[in-house]
Amino acid sequence: MRHAVFLAPVGRFADPERLLDVARAAEAHGWDGLFLWDHTLRRETAEVLDPWVMLGALAAATERLRIGPMITPIARRRLIKLAREIVTVDVMSKGRLTLGFGLGVDTSGELSKFDEVVDPRVRGEMLDEGVPVLAALLAGETVQHRGEHVVVDDVLLGPRSPQGDRPPFWFAARGDARKPLRRASRYEGIFPLDMDADRYGRLIETVVAERGDLDGFDIALSTTPGEPVADYARETGTWAIHAWPALPDPDAVFEIVTTGPPD
Repeated sequence: MRHAVFLAPVGRFADPERLLDVARAAEAHGWDGLFLWDHTLRRETAEVLDPWVMLGALAAATERLRIGPMITPIARRRLIKLAREIVTVDVMSKGRLTLGFGLGVDTSGELSKFDEVVDPRVRGEMLDEGVPVLAALLAGETVQHRGEHVVVDDVLLGPRSPQGDRPPFWFAARGDARKPLRRASRYEGIFPLDMDADRYGRLIETVVAERGDLDGFDIALSTTPGEPVADYARETGTWAIHAWPALPDPDAVFEIVTTGPPD
């Protein structure tokens, strides 16, 4: 199992040098990835860094870590702007980008305060329509698409990904809700939330029913920083995502990161 540090670039970590220090320490002490929250507002603090700008900085400052957003909601992004950010960070990192997608949340008003779509059903439709279009753009196809939420008129995107067609796509899924699980099963991975043994068993059943098996599919499980994932997920989980709260103590983060991931 691989291990990743998962931090919000807000509060005391709304400091580029502090985040870069974490990344360098993680790389030096055996961690496999560093993922950032993707938010524009946080109710805890006004201090918020743009995750995509920071991912570019992380790409330049590291050589081995996988990096990426967990998660980016397409519903509040311009598709071409997101595509350009993905291409840029993927190329800068020499193919170390993993993309987390989901519906997003409005707990801090980052949707409602800017008149973005709040209805989760519509945001789900925007995600389901936008992701295949984004995948086609990243794969170097000339895209012509006119749908309910996305319009792309004869666009060819480059440069191409160092990872082949595109970076891997992971999708957030809360509990054992079947639609998000089926959505994730069509791509390369899942970032499940609110798990227990029963829900995890149903997650595995759904993914296997959709895909046939778990080959080539990542299951990225949130865990307490410095601790292994739950016993029920050890055999099938592929990533342990060591998730700190929005405003952790930097000293506590560095202590765990410099200790290295658990065995």
